[in-house]
Amino acid sequence: MSARVIDGKLVAAAVRGEVADAVKALVASGKRPPGLATIIVGDDPASAVYVANKHKACEEVGFVGFHNELESSATEDQIGDVINRLNADPAVDGILLQLPLPSHLEAGSLTETISPAKDVDGLTPTSAGLLSLGRKGLRPCTPLGVVELLDREGVDLNGSNVVILGRSALVGKPLAALLLERNATVTICHSRTKNLQAVCCQADVLVAAVGVPELVKGDWVKQGATVIDVGINRVDGGLVGDVDYEAAAEFACCITPVPGGVGPMTIAMLLRNTLAAYGESS
Repeated sequence: MSARVIDGKLVAAAVRGEVADAVKALVASGKRPPGLATIIVGDDPASAVYVANKHKACEEVGFVGFHNELESSATEDQIGDVINRLNADPAVDGILLQLPLPSHLEAGSLTETISPAKDVDGLTPTSAGLLSLGRKGLRPCTPLGVVELLDREGVDLNGSNVVILGRSALVGKPLAALLLERNATVTICHSRTKNLQAVCCQADVLVAAVGVPELVKGDWVKQGATVIDVGINRVDGGLVGDVDYEAAAEFACCITPVPGGVGPMTIAMLLRNTLAAYGESS
């Protein structure tokens, strides 16, 4: 079997187009466009690229961008003042604190100061709690992107066995909660899981999010399974995922590539979250 490729770039473009159409309708009706604020601390090159890409995406869909750049020596109080100002600004619907932060700063405590109503990354304790309880709230972007890819591919999650490799607060745990809402039977695996290959072989949907290059081999994949590779790892030959793509594609029915799979969905879902936050505030 040669798996179908799940084209994350194509799906992300569709989501961005839907958001752009919604913004055009808002502006045409006389309403203000949604606003997304980013905060970057220091001069990390990768973070600068990520933030620039987010602002470009905002411009493309008609959002107003609010960029806040602080020196690497900024204190938690200084960053907190910026967050509090943005929390109170009615033109700002979403706030994104770009991680990682310089080592002298505590990301968790700063993230907690973001208003849950503007937490478009879905990372505050309040957002996590609402997700855990199955109540309405903003969800983390990458897990949302995974579910969106599964939906657009027509994968039936109802009653499906889903195995997630990775238990991070950014992907594994929130993704498990989202899939449980869809009536999937979810197993989360991690570094202490016994007989990992055997567990993976039972998955109708296998999601790899551990940050280990090509950990998942072809014979870890059940015949006809859907494989979602969240990992992105830089090796000598370029970028690879957590899945041995060529080997897994011989067993899977459909699979995401790296790059071009889950990655583009994260910014697309950030835009959708900002639009949702705008709707709640209007």
